Amino acid sequence: MTLYVPEAFAVGERAVVERLAREFPFATIVTPAVPEPAISHLPLLFVGGPGGEATLVGHMARANPHWRAASGVESIAIFHGPHTYVSPSWYAKPAQAVPTWSYATAHVHGTLEPVGDAGEAAAILDELVERFEGGRPEPWRFTMAEPGRSALVGAIVAFRMKVRWIELKLKLSQNRPVGDRARVAAALEREGRADGAAVAAWMRDYSGIATEG
Repeated sequence: MTLYVPEAFAVGERAVVERLAREFPFATIVTPAVPEPAISHLPLLFVGGPGGEATLVGHMARANPHWRAASGVESIAIFHGPHTYVSPSWYAKPAQAVPTWSYATAHVHGTLEPVGDAGEAAAILDELVERFEGGRPEPWRFTMAEPGRSALVGAIVAFRMKVRWIELKLKLSQNRPVGDRARVAAALEREGRADGAAVAAWMRDYSGIATEG
């Protein structure tokens, strides 16, 4: 099942996917399984490589049966970007429109490859810690003494997911006249909500309207 992406909302730029994964790294992984799909919610790193290939890096609890269900089966990692309600009152002709929801999302397809080596798994943990702690004034580091460190590493399953293909959808009012797009972005900024401001920022970058000022 592929993502429904009308032409107006289709974007093929790899850099946009990388930004989405960097700014909104908490993803949903879905794997076909019986009797129901396996679903986990995890922070993931989008790592580029030579030749344009990409890999997602993460880990889940060893007690989570998802990693076993994902062995040899293609999964989808869904990155949920900024999203918000859009009122038709912001359009030039509000009586001729209806409410909608603006959002950005990426579906990343690939197969999870569990990491069996404990040292490699610990390195992935360190990589994740660096991603989320590196910019802090006093970053925390995973320096727990043994045997506690090894016990915690053993309680998780680190994995890499080689990216096979990506679907990207930016639904940011591109199907509306440029004046409506500008009004929507300005209205979202005036409301002062974090989700609306995030959508407005993405609109100014990707929906064809100029940044004010």
